[in-house]
Amino acid sequence: MSVTPGSLSVRAAWTRVAILLAVLVAVDQILKEVVKSAIARGGEEAVIAGIKLVNVRNSGVAFGQLQDGGAIVAIVIALAVTALLAYFSRHVTQRLLWLPTGMLLGGALGNIIDRVREGAVVDFVKLPYWPAFNLADVAITFGVIVLLFVIEKSDGARGSS
Repeated sequence: MSVTPGSLSVRAAWTRVAILLAVLVAVDQILKEVVKSAIARGGEEAVIAGIKLVNVRNSGVAFGQLQDGGAIVAIVIALAVTALLAYFSRHVTQRLLWLPTGMLLGGALGNIIDRVREGAVVDFVKLPYWPAFNLADVAITFGVIVLLFVIEKSDGARGSS
């Protein structure tokens, strides 16, 4: 695999993924512990303009989908992570691909840790008319958006040459 101008070496790309993943997992887990120690399970604290800190559990995937899905949730997560790792390993030097990969893996791992420890994901931010979520969910959501942008930008660059 050749390295094009503006792209990273394989080692640098994997290193950036690992660092971003580690930072996201650490901050996510710290925030969850702070919320669990400050707010009773099922409780909430108003922050500002309808935004609340809550201490709730989600046994589904993003935004409560597949609630109590158990094995199905585990399979969906495993397939998504496997597909992401396969894509990244094939395109590792692609410009900025490390960023959404680190975001997605960090978010997934943060929520997997909760599932193993608590049997469900700890969610702690509640917006009006929106299901509760956490930092890992934000990383996953923005990771998907950035991944689509990076892939589209790469496809556009290939098509223009």
